[in-house]
Parts: sequence; C-alpha cells; structure tokens
Amino acid sequence: MKFLRCTSIPPPTGKRVAIIGAGPAGLGAAGVLKCRGHDVVVFDMLPEPGGMMFFGIPDDRINKDRIRAAVRELMDAGVKFVLNTKVGRDIKLDKLIESFDAVLIATGTWRTRRLGVEGEDLPWILPAAEWLVEVHMARYGHIPWSEVVKPHGRILVVGAGLTAADIITVLLTYPEFKGRVEEVILSYRRTRELAPMRLSEFERLEKLGAKIWELTQPTGFRELDGVRLVKFIKMKLVKTPEDKRPKPIPIEGSEFEERFDYVFKAIGEEPTPPFEPGEYGIELNPEGTIKTNEYFMTTREKVFAAGDVRHGPSLIGPALKSGLDAAQRIHEYLMGLIKWSR
Repeated sequence: MKFLRCTSIPPPTGKRVAIIGAGPAGLGAAGVLKCRGHDVVVFDMLPEPGGMMFFGIPDDRINKDRIRAAVRELMDAGVKFVLNTKVGRDIKLDKLIESFDAVLIATGTWRTRRLGVEGEDLPWILPAAEWLVEVHMARYGHIPWSEVVKPHGRILVVGAGLTAADIITVLLTYPEFKGRVEEVILSYRRTRELAPMRLSEFERLEKLGAKIWELTQPTGFRELDGVRLVKFIKMKLVKTPEDKRPKPIPIEGSEFEERFDYVFKAIGEEPTPPFEPGEYGIELNPEGTIKTNEYFMTTREKVFAAGDVRHGPSLIGPALKSGLDAAQRIHEYLMGLIKWSR
C-alpha cells in the first residue's frame, strides 16, 4: 500500500490544503498534493491515521503494518497530521476554510443505518461499524478493553455486506470474544446469491461456524422476564420490471421469535460530513452525501469532497481513487487552471 506517489518533493507552491479524514481517500489525496508541492495538513478524529480501513477491518483482511508504513512515508515527506481532533466538534469547519487555500472533506460513512423497528435502542442492539472501531481502538492500546462491549452467548448479525462479515470474523476469531460466543447467526432478507458479499465469503463464515438465515428480517426487539427476544418475519422475493433485483416481500403469518443475547446492525453506513445540514453553504444530496460537481467541488468555494462521504459506502479501492482524482482537481484549482463553480 502506498499513498505518496513521488520519489522527491518539488519546491513549495505556498498553497496550503486541509484534508478532513485520514481514511484511504484523505491519505491518497495527501500524497498527491504533497507531490505537487503543496503544504498539507490532515485532520482526523482518531489517534492513528487509516480511518475505517485501519480501525474497522479485521487484522487478517488487511495488513495494518503496511498502512502504518505508508503513513510514515507521508509524514517523512512533510505531511502534517492533527489527530484526536474532530472537525465540527474540536475545531469548526469555517476556521479551516478561512485558514487554508483549499479544504478536502473525506470523512467517510461512520454511522450505522437504523433498522427502524421497535426496540432498536435497547442496549444489547449494537451498531456494527462503531463497535468494530472500538474493538480495534482497544486492540491497538488506544482505549481500555473495559470501554468495549463484550458480547456473549447467542449473537445475531443483521445484514450481508462486508461489515457483517467483519463482525462475524471478529466474534469467531479474536481471542477476546471467541470463547464467549455460543452461536452466531447472520440474518439477510434476500438470498446469498443477491447479497453484497460474495458467495465465497458466506462459505468462509460458515466454515468459521456461523449460520446463515436467508429470507428473514427482524421486525422488533423486546425483553420478557429477563429474556432478550427478536421477532422475525420470513420473506419471499418478487421480481418486477422496474427492479434491478428481486424485492423482498414479507410473508403474511410467518412471524416467529428467537432468543438472542446480542444483536449487531450491519445494514450499511450513512455519510458523516463534519457539519450539520445547511451549514456553511455546503449542500447535501438526498441520501446525505455531499453534493459536488465533476471537479469534486462542493457548493462552497474552496471546499472539495471525496471518498465515501461523496459517493456513499464503498471499498478501499474506489475511495482511494476518489481521493487521488480529487487531489488532482484541487491542484488544478490552486494553480488557476480551473475555476470554482457550483
């Protein structure tokens, strides 16, 4: 893995760029901009750069030492990092806009989507992405393990994307959890052939010991005499001409309840811009991503956006490419080759 894309740094241009978010998009952009001679400062809310790529993905899926080495290369080249600093909380976005010649927002998608069912806010219903970050924060010594919820017993994971796979992998392979787990079940409202994760990933999870419940969907959570219960309904798939894939439809009268000790919501993540909707003249799209033009420019001059906060949840590759492309546009803007436009 490599973020710095040059062997030598050119003379300084005198231009300063703030990058908000040290995930793949932000780190990739930092490497390009530094190689163009700009002064680059990366702000991130976590104690180490890498974002969800570092703190959200299990150790056996990505080499964390290589990420650290690639970040060290950026630091050695002169990229500055301001860590443990959340823009929007510890420092306001408008301060960065005033202080820098350009600002790139690359804050990703850090908030788990809600299921929208009764009982979702019970303490044993956990957001998957946030929990994965806490686990790795503790694993790398940044917070004590006492701050991390340690699930035990029978565990349900709702969703069939890579976040769901990561949750199951951590539960069944990390020594901090695997001895506490009685059973892990993945519930998905479609069939595995239609899931975001590959069929080979389902097979891997089953080899680890997970069970897959296809065509099921939780409809509520409750406690009865100290027993934690999840209500499900069975689904059927209906194909209509306007649908890209079959739509899951509840089967009337198919409801059933099962006991679970913990539930993980892993049905996707929402964009997390470092500002509230309507602030700073920066417009959002209906799904919450930051609105940009083809040059990665937002509706506020000097402010650009890249990565998942611009295009929604994605893999490392697309997020990294987005950051690289945005950095080139920022360079062109700083050099007067393109003008800001809404």
